[in-house]
Amino acid sequence: MKNKFSIFIVFIIAIVLIQYRFSYSDVQNGKPLKVTTWDAFGYYMYLPGTFIYNDLKDLDWVEAVDERYNLLGGQLYQARAQENGDYVFKYLGGVAVMEAPFFCIGHVIALNSSYEADGFSAPYQYSIAFGAIFYCILAMLLLRYMLLQYFPDRTVALSLLLMALSTNLIQYVSIDSAQSHSFIFLLYAFLLFVTMKWHNQPSIKWAILIGFVIGLATISRPTEAIMIFIPLFWGTQNKEQRIAKWALVRKHRYHLIFVAFFGLVGILPQLIYWKHATGSLIYDVGSKWFFLNPFFRVLFGFTNGWFIYTPITILFIVGMLYIKSFPFKRSVIIFSILNIWIVIAWSDWQYGATYSTRALVQSYPVLILPFAAVIHQILKSKWKILFYLIGAYLVFVNLFQIKQYGNTTLHYRDMNRQYYANIYLDSDPTPLDMSLLDTDEQIKSLKNEHLIYELEGAPIDFRSQFDSVGYFYNSTFDFKNKENSWVILKAKIKSNQGFTSSKIHLKVFSEEVLKERFIRLSSPICNAHEVNDYEFHFKIPKHSRGVMLSAYIVTSGEYKGEIVELSLFEGDY
Repeated sequence: MKNKFSIFIVFIIAIVLIQYRFSYSDVQNGKPLKVTTWDAFGYYMYLPGTFIYNDLKDLDWVEAVDERYNLLGGQLYQARAQENGDYVFKYLGGVAVMEAPFFCIGHVIALNSSYEADGFSAPYQYSIAFGAIFYCILAMLLLRYMLLQYFPDRTVALSLLLMALSTNLIQYVSIDSAQSHSFIFLLYAFLLFVTMKWHNQPSIKWAILIGFVIGLATISRPTEAIMIFIPLFWGTQNKEQRIAKWALVRKHRYHLIFVAFFGLVGILPQLIYWKHATGSLIYDVGSKWFFLNPFFRVLFGFTNGWFIYTPITILFIVGMLYIKSFPFKRSVIIFSILNIWIVIAWSDWQYGATYSTRALVQSYPVLILPFAAVIHQILKSKWKILFYLIGAYLVFVNLFQIKQYGNTTLHYRDMNRQYYANIYLDSDPTPLDMSLLDTDEQIKSLKNEHLIYELEGAPIDFRSQFDSVGYFYNSTFDFKNKENSWVILKAKIKSNQGFTSSKIHLKVFSEEVLKERFIRLSSPICNAHEVNDYEFHFKIPKHSRGVMLSAYIVTSGEYKGEIVELSLFEGDY
């Protein structure tokens, strides 16, 4: 079979995606599969609201569903109450349109089995989850077909493999699969395919599909409307080709009517819903951007930086230097600049919870074009063996980090440089490693270490009221080394209530607070109702003599627990 290596790689990718889906389901961990949670609930709720409960305004069904399945994340932020008491959904409905076939499959299974036909039982969860994988595999086949028009089989195979396994794609296709990214991923692949087809052989069917895909993507995430620049600038890589492109458009200018009309058809479901819910065809969902002051930390920062946690993506950008002769040159460059700028300019630059930068995942079909171009050049050079080794290493790191992200060792929102360095490829982090989620202070070894306080078996039971805290040490202290003194806290603590909202604080103060730091009680290696180990390093401000040293627990609610053991040490290095 011609080009058999790349089709084999698509098969391997499919196996990996399915395996990761099963490893994060009740088949492996004994917990019910739930993919329609948090933001994903907002995208999905159109379907049960329309076809099962016939209620898109009052949402009387939501409370009972959440009580049974725990889907909302604590509150119904996925919809907003209007002045008349009716709700309007915060998230647009394009993803629900794409989920609809799999919702129907789940509904038929539920109706003909012992499962509840309530829109959220296991048949629906599995149908939506595997629907995302099905769409991704279909997208891979489309990308393979398109890439083979420009690159040899080996380049295509390696490009697909590295895009799938060394980026955060697996996380948002196989694990957080009901988010919007996995569904829009297919729309980009399909748009590239039909754009290429129209330019090779213009016809009304390709024009219709271009318009419809852009419309559907726009009501999935409104910012995806910029994908219109892909067909607009395709085939304009140089002056001669631009002249030929616009001559082709003029010759088939009536195709633009079909693009526009079916683009409107694509967004029509959202307009109908808004008219039903609000009385108006347009509704402001309230997103906010800082286009003049974007957050470049989205790309380079240690919180969830794209280039930091999935460094293979650097080649997505470098590859743009190697696409000068390709018809997609201007499409890719113009779209990518706009898309990345929009992503890094969003007000919630941490994107709620994310591994690497999830908002760029759906545009990987566009970015694989320059990626393949640079890989093609590398494979023709003397560096290809080294590249194979680096690629294999980055795949290993990515798969390892996805596992860390799954158990929150790789934190979804609070990462920093020093903590990342300490847990990098570490499957067994220490309590001291965990402290670096909240403080950047760490001393490798102490000199002249001596015990200054010890406590055993002290119950702590209090409710936080403004500045009310649970103290377990509060005393005047003279530090022996005025220039370089440290305090080390080591503890075993059992938290029965307030575990996730409580912190251990250390504070040095005299007439005013000189320094204060904290670490959280809830961490990836700690569990509620168990005795957990903690370690916390605290550098004392210079010239601190005759000051108060306090150690205490702070909570935002009620705390009940026990200090099983606690020791404070002073020392220097």
